[in-house]
Amino acid sequence: MTVLITIDAPYADTTAADLSFALGLPEQPALHVLDLDVPGVPDGALRLRLLGASHQVVLRAAATELVETVACLPGRAPELPSTVHERATGYRFAATVHRLHPDEISARAAVLRRALAADPYALVGVFPGSADAITALHARVGAPGPDGTEVGWRTWHAYPQSGEMVETETAVMLR
Repeated sequence: MTVLITIDAPYADTTAADLSFALGLPEQPALHVLDLDVPGVPDGALRLRLLGASHQVVLRAAATELVETVACLPGRAPELPSTVHERATGYRFAATVHRLHPDEISARAAVLRRALAADPYALVGVFPGSADAITALHARVGAPGPDGTEVGWRTWHAYPQSGEMVETETAVMLR
């Protein structure tokens, strides 16, 4: 079941430059949560968390607990790396900040809302002030293979007021 919700809270982060990346933080207060099973992975669970300050994803499996946070984090300097790769854990992260014309942001936000509307692995939040002020999360689980099962997610954070859309993509190989 896709969750498309209208958020009754203002942005805590208003530009891409305010975002920070962190691994291993405790779960932050969430505006909405979507819990998903990870088929084929013992004790596998994925939690998509929509924050007032962007997103958090929690991945749990028999031998893994990973918490990824991309948000405006009080007390933490803003820093969103373009890539993170931890070979030992099989974790890969990439982030891109797109600077867009308002019409492009509107078009991309509309495409995301439509594309994710029927997807049971998606969570989309629309913030007040603009239908284009969205945070969207989309999870995917690959088929088990000889190297394990790849679990991943993509996120989009649209900031129409600053003409930016932040796109992230994460993949984790569960062995």
